[in-house]
Amino acid sequence: QVQVAESGGGLVQAGGSLRLSCEVSGRTFNRDDMGWYRQAPGKKREFVAAMSWSGSIINYHGNVKGRFTISRDNAKNTVYLQMNDLKPEDTAVYVCVVDTPLRPESTYIPRDELWGQGTTVTVSS
Repeated sequence: QVQVAESGGGLVQAGGSLRLSCEVSGRTFNRDDMGWYRQAPGKKREFVAAMSWSGSIINYHGNVKGRFTISRDNAKNTVYLQMNDLKPEDTAVYVCVVDTPLRPESTYIPRDELWGQGTTVTVSS
């Protein structure tokens, strides 16, 4: 059974940093595109970042570009999201997804088991 487990969320003051981790078990994802989404209260789910299996293609939402960095370690079946200069607007549940589309406008949706449960990031002002 595939398991997707995020960690690293928490409470941080504006301007601070967090690093989220997403570890996948039950599946070797070296050929999977990986990504992060987020959903804030009262807001629609947003694409945050995605990286192709080789690491050669990376896309970010315009609101986080320059502040967030996605990376991956295929040997560890882990993807990371380094978040710097956090803003209150970044407050959301961050969810990791396996086999993610690389473009936010894509209509492809991975099956349910390929989504994590999410880790909560709260940024105070």
